[in-house]
Amino acid sequence: MAGQLGGQPIVILRQGTGRTRGEEAQRSNIMAARAIAEAVRTTLGPRGMDKMLTDPAGLVTITNDGATILDEMQIKHPAAKMVAEVAKTQDKEVGDGTTTAAALTGELLKGAQGLMDLGVHPTTIINGYVLAARKAKQILADISIPSNDDNLKKIAETALTGKGVEFSKDILSDIAVSAVKSVIKDENGKRKVSIKDISIERRGDGNVSDSELIQGIILDKTKTHQSMPSRVENARIAILATPIEVPEAEYKSGISIDAPGQTRMFLEQEEKQIRDAADKVIKSGANVVFCQKGVDALARYFLAKAGVFVTHRVKKNDLMKLSRATGGKIISSLDDISPELLGEAGLVEEKMVGNGEMIFISECKNPDSYSILLRGGTEHVVAALARAMNDALRVVGVAIEDEKILAGGGAPEVELALRLKEYASTLEGREQLAVNAFADAMEVIPKTLAENAGLDSIDMLVELRSQHELGNKYAGLDVYEGKAVDMLKNNVIEPLRVKTQAIASATEAANMILRIDDVISAEKNTKPKADGQY
Repeated sequence: MAGQLGGQPIVILRQGTGRTRGEEAQRSNIMAARAIAEAVRTTLGPRGMDKMLTDPAGLVTITNDGATILDEMQIKHPAAKMVAEVAKTQDKEVGDGTTTAAALTGELLKGAQGLMDLGVHPTTIINGYVLAARKAKQILADISIPSNDDNLKKIAETALTGKGVEFSKDILSDIAVSAVKSVIKDENGKRKVSIKDISIERRGDGNVSDSELIQGIILDKTKTHQSMPSRVENARIAILATPIEVPEAEYKSGISIDAPGQTRMFLEQEEKQIRDAADKVIKSGANVVFCQKGVDALARYFLAKAGVFVTHRVKKNDLMKLSRATGGKIISSLDDISPELLGEAGLVEEKMVGNGEMIFISECKNPDSYSILLRGGTEHVVAALARAMNDALRVVGVAIEDEKILAGGGAPEVELALRLKEYASTLEGREQLAVNAFADAMEVIPKTLAENAGLDSIDMLVELRSQHELGNKYAGLDVYEGKAVDMLKNNVIEPLRVKTQAIASATEAANMILRIDDVISAEKNTKPKADGQY
């Protein structure tokens, strides 16, 4: 890009750099963000549709989870990536409501575009959206109701609905509630839930009814030698982040053999190294080993001979879970291994699950570690179960911590739209227009629920508005009956934090996109660098 100064061109940006400014840049960003929001809108609600995603390796993912869809999509446009980040943040913070957050972002930008066409400046729209979001938080707190443990199963069932697991949500909701209740901790008089203490493992052969909650850790691994015991009681566990094998040379090297017997000497030396490594493990008192890296076949033989249970190629995340559960330290060098660093568990057992073995570590030193074993007919089914279970665990945990819930089915959004329009009438200036646009954007949720259920969205919105104007603030859309009903009586409820987080994230993302009026995109430099250039 070049500018003119006294007729002399001045090069500012590298050749090939693209730049869009002003209204063109704003329209481009808004269109890209709205396109992403529209892509996931059809997945919202109990009757939402699924998306099939394939990666370059040909692996297929079938899901209607907004965060998963946006994470798997190869998004290039920077503004569109912001919408994906909204869904990711929602998933990280509360687990559910990812599609709601993305859809709200798109609708807020749509409303902003309409106001900009009327001549309203983006800064004014941003100010209005901030005021509206702040007021929305107050309204949601006002219409929320106290929660208790009797509501937890209903909350789990609501989170599971629409995830393709309705046929088994009764079983899964019971497991989710039991799991979360098992990891509640009291911190300064408040209940806190540590979801990281709950692991989810899956096995794609069997029935959903075979799914179970187990106290301890489950690993989808097997022992490394048939002579090793399949069951170890009073386990002393070594958690290794180092291999038990002959270390490879850091640089390419060769071995020169120029005399008879040198090959034998070399092999004997290797065997001695492996035997010494195995002896260090045995002398530490460990009778179970979980190794992140490889264990040499000869080392497995020596350890099996000593009655040590060994599995290797264990994922780093699993090592960390084992460390928390058993109290053992992750050992990075065999020279450091000692009895004080070992973990403890009452039982380590390899058991047949479906068509393969899995390792169960139970009666752990830390009793707050739990695992959920999900079973299903195919790998696609259990993958969907795992995503749905993760959402259910998170929302139940949030409900326990906050003890505040809302009616579902679009009821909060319709009530917000009604009250925000009343609030807008109290404002002076053009911010009033932005608050009204914010209120209209809230109605995208009940509208989308109706559309995805094959209902007339206009008729359903009119009916919902009428109910809320009559004071029925918990009236939401029953997508099965096609009418407005009291969602609390229908047991369709969700934690307050799910909704407040979705609105806060959507507002922040929309405002960030509206602030952009200049997009500069640099081309990747493909020219080879000259000698000495970095």
